Amino acid sequence: MIKTFRKSFTLLFIALLAGNAFAQSAATKLTYANSLQERKLAAPSGKPVLWRDPGAVERLDLVGGAAGRQGAPKAPFTFIEESLSGTNPKVKIKDAAGVQWTMKFGSEVNAETFASRLVWAVGYFVEPAYFVPSGKVEGVAGASFKRVKREHLDPKTGQFAEARFERQKDKGVTKFEDEQSWYWEQNPFVGTKELKGLKVMLMLVSNWDNKDARDAGRGSNTSIFQYPNEARYLVTDWGGAMGKWGGVLSREKWDCKGFTGQSKDFIKGVKNGEVVFGFSGQHTSDFTKGITPADVKWLLGYLGRVSDAQIGEALKASGAAPDEIPCFTSALRLRINQLKMATQ
Repeated sequence: MIKTFRKSFTLLFIALLAGNAFAQSAATKLTYANSLQERKLAAPSGKPVLWRDPGAVERLDLVGGAAGRQGAPKAPFTFIEESLSGTNPKVKIKDAAGVQWTMKFGSEVNAETFASRLVWAVGYFVEPAYFVPSGKVEGVAGASFKRVKREHLDPKTGQFAEARFERQKDKGVTKFEDEQSWYWEQNPFVGTKELKGLKVMLMLVSNWDNKDARDAGRGSNTSIFQYPNEARYLVTDWGGAMGKWGGVLSREKWDCKGFTGQSKDFIKGVKNGEVVFGFSGQHTSDFTKGITPADVKWLLGYLGRVSDAQIGEALKASGAAPDEIPCFTSALRLRINQLKMATQ
């Protein structure tokens, strides 16, 4: 009789936990839907998707990235207009295949190209990006730029140096951005291993610029891409990566010395069943909490299969200097090993 009571009690307890988890998930989705309604914004339709199984990670080509080597921009390039979105100098161009791209110059070029490849390799959606060391843009003669400098793109000759080319959204795709984008703590994936894994990836590459819809006035770095049958949730700006996390006065982008120096503090330990990260960025307290060793273990099922050779190839394709490749590779491997230790 006692055994029967214990069994019944156990089953009831499990049912209550499951019911509570379901209720929390439903409440989160309801809250997210309500937030869009309150802001008088249209909600994306179709199945919400954050992550997709990347398959054989160890065989992925991190030189080509999300769109492959065949998807790289093809010269000649034709000038369309200067883009004043964000804070970095950018122009919009069209390539020989008629594909439209945004060329970004400045301190985020290498970091964004590399970080987006690593994130894509473990299953998250990114905008295809390529590093192009030099080239020429036709039709730019006489253009007057507000942000683009001559050393980036010469308005007389059209010659450019060190640009990140990011492909514009595909035809038939609607992009929900800024105030129409999503919150880290209010979306259909709250509490899932996939969302927590994305947070870990962002911290892994020290991307301190993790703004969301709360920061629409400053430019949200989250977006939703509406496809015919699904709504893809993604981070659209990885330019603040591969340097030092921290506040306005201490953070850096694409700085291997700083990235390496902070790597020893990437994970502080495990406390009360949660992994404690040294990271600080935007909305740090909300962003870093609630990630368990089980969440990290799930992510390592994909991240742990990325080889040093793949990382090196991705760094080279992103314009890293010869001495930066082993430097960043070593620091990233140290951080990945810390993740493994946190699951033991």
